[in-house]
Amino acid sequence: MAKQQVILTGDRPTGRLHIGHYVGSLRSRVELQNEGDYKQMFVFIADAQALTDNIDNPEKVRQNVIEVALDYLACGLDPKQVTLFIQSQIPELCELSFYFMDLVSVSRLQRNPTVKTEIQMRGFESSIPVGFFTYPISQAADITAFRATTVPAGEDQKPMIEQATEIVRRFNHIYGETLVEPQIKLPSNAACLRLPGTDGKAKMSKSLGNCIYLADTADEVQKKVMSMYTDPTHIHVSDPGHLEGNCVFTYLDAFCKAEHFERYLPDYPNLDELKAHYTRGGLGDMKVKRFLANILQEELEPIRNRRKEFEQDIPGVYAMLKAGCETARATASGVLDDVRRAMKINYFDDAALIAAQAERFASK
Repeated sequence: MAKQQVILTGDRPTGRLHIGHYVGSLRSRVELQNEGDYKQMFVFIADAQALTDNIDNPEKVRQNVIEVALDYLACGLDPKQVTLFIQSQIPELCELSFYFMDLVSVSRLQRNPTVKTEIQMRGFESSIPVGFFTYPISQAADITAFRATTVPAGEDQKPMIEQATEIVRRFNHIYGETLVEPQIKLPSNAACLRLPGTDGKAKMSKSLGNCIYLADTADEVQKKVMSMYTDPTHIHVSDPGHLEGNCVFTYLDAFCKAEHFERYLPDYPNLDELKAHYTRGGLGDMKVKRFLANILQEELEPIRNRRKEFEQDIPGVYAMLKAGCETARATASGVLDDVRRAMKINYFDDAALIAAQAERFASK
């Protein structure tokens, strides 16, 4: 697939991005960008999707669009190499979603594990907004509108990509080969598949307030790491510790490299030795947390510094997004033309249809 990949991925602007986003997808996006082994790469801010469960608070979404854009740029996404755009500014996506709705049943949407989890988390039950419920259909439109072959995402998005693939296959079966099937690209590091929150809960989430944000100050990062959930049975330093459910070690799995021991913890040759000492007892949580804090500060400091630079030219960031929207819309418009043609609703572009109808009525 070298040089033929079309990469697409994005985030909801409901708050600043956190390190769960970073290890789950953002970091791999920058790596993909820098490798250059792709035909096109699109990264979008999913504001229209964010409105489906924030419809009464559009200002929240509006304010966070720029926050997400700044996080993208701070992490190293380059608008000269990647098309950065805002979902709502591409009306073709709405039209595609509308057509795709006819290809998916209500019962199939109800079986989507990601949708079921999100409904439970938000306490929607029967009051779920239709727009939120049909998120998998909207996401399929986002992907297919750019002929995306590759979608870098976290493990929780797997059911969404599977459903998008189903929609593509059904459309192509009915209307002929028109759309491209996408594949998910998961993080290679298993610890990055779903980084837990600092409170030990299964998912780092803005709504749960258990995040370390990419834009957090050094002091904020330090405080959050030092208060992280570890092993509640590890009361004394001499007590054997447990790794399972201990989010400090999960974070070390996600971020730690061999050179970090040389710099910050030379008493240990590698992470395996650190884990072994912790599990047999004799290693305190504070020492491990200080090690993690040093690693995160090293990772996040360049991101914080780049963000401050981009914050000095906010009009320039909006201009960059506008240019990206224009590029993205041109691509989506071409795909929508193909979809209309396949569905035989391209009435005014089909000269043969007009001529045939004219002849039919003339012969009456």
